[in-house]
Amino acid sequence: MSTYTEDHDLFRSSFRTFVERELAPDYLKWEAEGIAPRSIFAEAGRHGFLGMAIAEEFGGGGTDDFRFNAVIAEELAAAGIGGAGLGLTLHNDITTPYFIEYCNEEQSERWLPGIASGELVTAIAMTEPEIGSDLASMRTSAVRDGDEYVINGAKTFITNGINADLVIVAAMTDPGSRHTGMSLIVVERGTEGFERGRNLEKIGMHSQDTAELFFADVRVPVANRLGDENKGFEYLTFNLAQERLSIGVTGVASARAALDWTVDYVKERTAFGKPVSSFQNTKFVLAEVKTEVEVAQAFIDSCVLKLTRGELSSAEAAMAKYWGSELQKSATDRCLQLFGGYGYMAEYPIARAYVDARVTTIYGGTSEIMKSIISKSMDL
Repeated sequence: MSTYTEDHDLFRSSFRTFVERELAPDYLKWEAEGIAPRSIFAEAGRHGFLGMAIAEEFGGGGTDDFRFNAVIAEELAAAGIGGAGLGLTLHNDITTPYFIEYCNEEQSERWLPGIASGELVTAIAMTEPEIGSDLASMRTSAVRDGDEYVINGAKTFITNGINADLVIVAAMTDPGSRHTGMSLIVVERGTEGFERGRNLEKIGMHSQDTAELFFADVRVPVANRLGDENKGFEYLTFNLAQERLSIGVTGVASARAALDWTVDYVKERTAFGKPVSSFQNTKFVLAEVKTEVEVAQAFIDSCVLKLTRGELSSAEAAMAKYWGSELQKSATDRCLQLFGGYGYMAEYPIARAYVDARVTTIYGGTSEIMKSIISKSMDL
């Protein structure tokens, strides 16, 4: 059974054209500037590449078929669009589902059309400076005062943090209850007391804005809370399978892109009077990477189909994230080696892919956490 249908293939062709025309020409400029412009969201929305899962009545695609999301991730990876691409996939795969699932009717009418059109860029703020993955220990608080919450605290490593118009903030509304005392509250651009800190300088993903966010007596209407009070931790777990699979899809697609670039390069590059592709080591390394990519692709495709059917388990999603991100890192490293000194030059896609890959085994849950989840499914 093929993973993709003719509709997905047409969508892929259309998105590939969009990448070639709207993203690729200016991508290196955005990398140098350390941020992609907000306009890429509006352009993506105008072409129907945002909010595919949002209902048509709100301007979305009206489909919960994750294969369309996977196509976008794969095409961004194939084009070597790392940082700027992450902003789009986070908006589609990670933040939008919370709005779809937990917005009430009023919130849906207020926010979903802008999310689908790209006029409202989204982010989610969970991580804090000192807690990492231990979300139950977060210190950001939201104290109820009449019809408002007063939010105080700080978040860090927030993707789309500079560009975002809507930030889903995880905050403690009952600090003594840990997991059962957290709520999700949407803070909108321009709210008094909400400040953005630095656009953090990273070793890779340069065109992706990653920010520190600060909240000082930020007053937000209770009407901006997603779902019920103190259910935030429960809500955060509902989309983890899709989030982790999204990272896995990108990981395998990125490994494939690195392989394709390297095969082309070693056929053209000569050493000792012969094409680099003729050396046994080159053949063996690329044969290994090719095999690993194809085996991983089969598993990722099966996970994509399971997610679309609502059957993907947390353990399978963890496997996809763990294996896909680790493969992205190792395959890019091995492929870069075959470029020699040129592989270390930032003008080559393989060099940018190498530094972009390093974070993927950290964000979305580290490889160690993924292995812990997998081991639990084995009754260990």
